Amino acid sequence: MSHPAPPPDSAPQDHETIAIQAAAFRRLLAHLMHERSDVQNIDLMILAGFCRNCLGDWYRDAAQARGIDMSKDEAREAIYGMPFAQWKAQFQREATPEQLAAFEAAQKKHG
Repeated sequence: MSHPAPPPDSAPQDHETIAIQAAAFRRLLAHLMHERSDVQNIDLMILAGFCRNCLGDWYRDAAQARGIDMSKDEAREAIYGMPFAQWKAQFQREATPEQLAAFEAAQKKHG
C-alpha cells in the first residue's frame, strides 16, 4: 500500500525538538518490536491505517529525501530490529477470515 508523503517541513526545527521526536520514534519502535510483537500488522492496518511495513516505507522515504540510498529490506530491518523474514517467521500469524474481512472493509472505508 502506498502512502502519500507528508508535506515538507515549513519551518526549521531546533535540535531539541528533533531529539524529542527521535526519542519518541525509538520508543514506538521498541514498543512494537518487544512489548507488542503480538499485535499483527493486519490489525494495525485495520485500526490505525498503518503498520510496521508502512513505518519502514516512511523510514526509507526519509532516508532517500536526505540522499541516502536504502533498500526496502534495510528499512524494514531498521523498523523490525531484525530481518523482516526472521520477524515474520517468529511473530506473524496467518490472517484469520475475520481479519481479512475487517481489512477489506477498512480499505473500502479509507481507500
